[in-house]
Amino acid sequence: MGWFKRLKDGIQTATRNKKEAPEGLWHQCVRCKEASTMKEMRENFYKCPKCNYHTRIGSYDYFDILYDHQEYGLLFEELRSKDMLHFTDLKPYPDRLADAYKKNRVTDAITVGVGKVNDLPLVVAAMDFKFIGGSMGSVVGERIAKAIDFCIEERFPFMIISKTGGARMMEAAFSLMQMAKTSAKLTRLARAKLPFFSMLTDPTTGGVTASFAMLGDINFAEPEALIGFAGPRVIKETIKRELPEDFQTSEFLLEHGFLDFIVDRKDLKEKMTELLEMFAVVHADRAH
Repeated sequence: MGWFKRLKDGIQTATRNKKEAPEGLWHQCVRCKEASTMKEMRENFYKCPKCNYHTRIGSYDYFDILYDHQEYGLLFEELRSKDMLHFTDLKPYPDRLADAYKKNRVTDAITVGVGKVNDLPLVVAAMDFKFIGGSMGSVVGERIAKAIDFCIEERFPFMIISKTGGARMMEAAFSLMQMAKTSAKLTRLARAKLPFFSMLTDPTTGGVTASFAMLGDINFAEPEALIGFAGPRVIKETIKRELPEDFQTSEFLLEHGFLDFIVDRKDLKEKMTELLEMFAVVHADRAH
C-alpha cells in the first residue's frame, strides 16, 4: 500500500494484530540519559554501556553474577513477615506485604543463597530494594541469623549484599532489634574464624549501615553507591554546614577509610574468588 493510500484510508491493521513493544525493551540511564536495550544492559552486568553507571539490581541478579553456572540453592524461604503491631499507615501492613509479594519474585527484603564461586563455597544474603524499600524487618534479621548458623555448621564463608532504605517502620522496635541481633550473630561467626564480606550497593542507609553492613572483615562497595545513616538534608540541617559534593558516595567513604575498595560489577566474581582464596589460606595456616 502506497503512503498516499494509507494517508487517505487510514491504517487498516486490526487492533488484535498490532504488535506492542515488550515491557523493558529499552532502558534510559539516570545519569547520562542515553538509551540502551535491555539486552545490552544484561550483557554489561546491568551497567550503562555508555557511562558505566551501575543500575540497581535484585537479589537473583547478584546470584546469577556470582554463582557458577547460575546454580544455587535458596535457604529459609519459609520465613514470612507478620503484622505483630497491627500497624496501619496509608494502608494496613498486611496489605502492604501482599502488594510486595505480588510485585516481586523475592519473599522479603533479603534472600539467602548458597552455591559455589569458581568452585569455592559461599553463602550470600542479598537485599532487594523493590521489596518495601529493602527495609530491615524481623525476617531480614532472622534470615541473616540462620544463615550465620548455617555457615558455622558447614564451615562456609558469608557475604551480605546490602541495598536498603533502613529499618522497617511497620515493625518499629522489632525492626530495630535486628541491629543488635545480627551484630551479635556476626560475633559468633568471627569466633568460629569464618570470614564475613560486606558489599554495600546503592543505596545502603539507616539501621543497616549502623549494624551489619559496616561489620565485615572486608567492607567494599559498587561505584557511586549512596551509603550513610541519615540523609544529607538531615545532616546539613543538624550541623549547619555545606556538605562536600560527593558526600556519602562510595568514593567519599573509600577516601576517608570506611571501605577497603570499590569493585566494578563485572569484576565482582573474580574479586570474590581472590578474597575466598586468600581467607582460605589464612584459615588453613591458623589450623596448622
